[in-house]
Amino acid sequence: MLKTPFSELKEFINSVKKSQIPVTVLTGFLGSGKTTLLNYILGANHGKKIAVIENEFGEVGVDDQLVNKRITGTETIIEMSNGCICCTVRVDLIKTLKDLIYKLEKFDYILIETTGLADPAPVAQTFFIDPTIKDLYRLDAIITLVDAKHIEQHLDEIKEEGVENESVEQIAFADKILLNKIDLVT
Repeated sequence: MLKTPFSELKEFINSVKKSQIPVTVLTGFLGSGKTTLLNYILGANHGKKIAVIENEFGEVGVDDQLVNKRITGTETIIEMSNGCICCTVRVDLIKTLKDLIYKLEKFDYILIETTGLADPAPVAQTFFIDPTIKDLYRLDAIITLVDAKHIEQHLDEIKEEGVENESVEQIAFADKILLNKIDLVT
């Protein structure tokens, strides 16, 4: 049988299906410590090759600049700067994950850092609605960082009807909650 680029890709995808790439979503409200945790993970000696999908809200990539200082050569940073992936998940995140198919052998793990304003539910849905994504990737966990000093005001914030409270959604969808800045509260 003549091998085509498509058949080679299909063989490669079938071999990867046996061991899906785990994906962890880091979420939490603005200033909760997501980028600090991401830098800690990237700087640790764990022997894993990590791809990072960094979502920025706005034209200037602040977190991307903070994270890029920690790259050791075994990480791949992909910045999505078109806004909140929770709003455009069916297009941009799926496209980004599909683009990574061609680089799967270069990493062991994916970390997605959302913006502080993200609802993690649509991000999580991405791993169940698209057949290719479902076959190649496994949503490992949603980790929500919580700023102990400011969380109460965020949880109590009154939103207009039909608007989600992002902090409530981030905590509700968390597999793990990391309480940060506990030294600032009694």
